[in-house]
Amino acid sequence: MPPTLESLRVSEPVNKGGAALQTTAVILKGPKDLGLDTLNVAAPVAGDLVVRISHSGISTGTEKLFWSGDMPPFPGMGYPLVPGYEATGEVVEAGSASPYKPGDTVFVPGANCYDGAFGLFGGAARLLVSAEDRVTKIDAGFGPQGALLALAATARHALAGQGKAVPDLIVGHGVLGRLLARLTIAAGAPAPTVWEIDPTRRTDAESYPVIDPETDERRDYTSIYDASGSAAVLPSLIGRLAKGGEIVLAGFYTDSISFAFPPAFMKEARIRIAAEWNNDDLSCTRALVESGALSLDGLITHTTQAADAPRAYETAFSDPACLKMMLDWRDTA
Repeated sequence: MPPTLESLRVSEPVNKGGAALQTTAVILKGPKDLGLDTLNVAAPVAGDLVVRISHSGISTGTEKLFWSGDMPPFPGMGYPLVPGYEATGEVVEAGSASPYKPGDTVFVPGANCYDGAFGLFGGAARLLVSAEDRVTKIDAGFGPQGALLALAATARHALAGQGKAVPDLIVGHGVLGRLLARLTIAAGAPAPTVWEIDPTRRTDAESYPVIDPETDERRDYTSIYDASGSAAVLPSLIGRLAKGGEIVLAGFYTDSISFAFPPAFMKEARIRIAAEWNNDDLSCTRALVESGALSLDGLITHTTQAADAPRAYETAFSDPACLKMMLDWRDTA
């Protein structure tokens, strides 16, 4: 039986908001120093929800940088840290005026509710408290795929908006690259070409070619989306542009971005940075998934019990066959 809300309360309040809660959470104490521990959680106040998490995803982008110690200075960062911004679970407590009710399934983009740990992400926990305006109600039938809405919304944010062009080339066939390709096709645009240097990741494409970049002779791409997160690839992408073409940096880059000016000058290249998603991106993405226009199938390749979190994080960051690792919290107290 999962724990009741009352069984998770502790006698001493964390803050003046009332009685405190406790939760099991993933704690990153420092680079490559990760495990499970028990944390106090701030009691909910007006406008908050208490959510019992069923699944949380492991990001191989920003979270990997915190795990490895390679993350450049970033607002709100520090150790110890509760990682995870891809989580789904069930509301167990809501205010009387809340549009949510206990039993609702929600997507949660993390939380900052822990005593003694940073919650820059904060979704990798059994129980969390979040402002209700940060969560999104989803169909319970999404299951663990509900946690993928953050990446899907990230892809949508890169694509959607005035003056933005859909890609004809995508670099990287990880989860973000696959979502960019699927959204491009869902928009009714021609299927993009996808570059992938890892042969094991050139499979499972949906109506678009995935190729080794060394075999591609094209030099006239008008819209190139980089989902690899590698700053080193930028100079070669400039050489693949048509005149006036655009490169969209859709990953997160730790190294300085640099390139030779003359080739970019001759191409009249444009470079755009795609930032994090917003609520409109999330709402539109959820509607696409619910309508069947966007599939999230095949993106979760590994699922591990939350009790084995250290091994799960190692696998997520080291195994090329692991597109998305999901932690299953349902058997965790």
